[in-house]
Amino acid sequence: MMMSRGYTRLASSMFTMVSPRFFSTAATRGVLSNDMVKAPAVGLGVRCRSSMAAIGGGDKEKEKKQAVGGGGGSAKDDKEIVSYWGLDPTKVSKEDGSPWKWTCFRPWDTYRADLSIDLKKHHAAVTVLDKMAYWTVKSLRWPTDLFFQRRYGCRAMMLETVAAVPGMVGGMLLHCKSLRRFEHSGGWIKALLEEAENERMHLMTFMEVSDPRWYERALVFSVQGVFFNAYFLGYIISPKFAHRVVGYLEEEAIHSYTEFLKELDNGNIENVPAPPIAIDYWRLSPNSTLRDVVLAVRADEAHHRDVNHFASDIHYQGRQLKEAPAPLGYH
Repeated sequence: MMMSRGYTRLASSMFTMVSPRFFSTAATRGVLSNDMVKAPAVGLGVRCRSSMAAIGGGDKEKEKKQAVGGGGGSAKDDKEIVSYWGLDPTKVSKEDGSPWKWTCFRPWDTYRADLSIDLKKHHAAVTVLDKMAYWTVKSLRWPTDLFFQRRYGCRAMMLETVAAVPGMVGGMLLHCKSLRRFEHSGGWIKALLEEAENERMHLMTFMEVSDPRWYERALVFSVQGVFFNAYFLGYIISPKFAHRVVGYLEEEAIHSYTEFLKELDNGNIENVPAPPIAIDYWRLSPNSTLRDVVLAVRADEAHHRDVNHFASDIHYQGRQLKEAPAPLGYH
């Protein structure tokens, strides 16, 4: 009999410990009998006490939920993410004091595009590896021209879904290399990730002025999957080849956006007002148009061209990227 009671108490202690993580509060209360609840919960760890504190702090969570949701909102607003970890959203304001409405980037991430950059610079392909990179990019342009033709809005979106991949892949591989070798990267991890984020912001901008069709969205899945893995392998085998490919891709991007501007100037594409996200990201004037956005994006691509050709040149000289300071914040 004594052993039976001992097993019961042990079982109740283990159940009390586990139940907050695997069962709802109501279900736990319903399953536990009065005799089991009276049994002491021995061996509650710190994390288990934390979970029990979350269950007991229902009123506080409700107050925080109302604060986050704003109160009086729709059913969707009532389902805002609530946590007792204290990670409340930070309130950010613009320079004029008005609230900042973007969560994908903050005021300190914004900048004015350098439109004075030389758009005609070109790296002449001399070595065999450079010629391979050049003609690889040229061969990719033909199916792109055939598919999109003069639809430059959708073309820009497709271009950015691909252009945002190399910086992320390169930054990730350099990050892993830095961890393996216990060494600094010279700032190149951050520089490449900045490039990837900047390209992604181009995509977020063009999503506001163009709506891709279903088959174009499907094409993004296939192209991104193939390009990610191909660039990943290419970067592992030859970083100088990989960066040279991106340099030539950016040169083609400059050409594409130049054609985009011609279509806007000829009236073939409506010069609509600039999306609010573009106005805040590039610090454009409130009355800016799509043409101003394309100018800013083209300038960004020219900067990415310079960075990747420069990275390839470093490798061609038998050096490592960490030996040359990365061009952080080069816009």
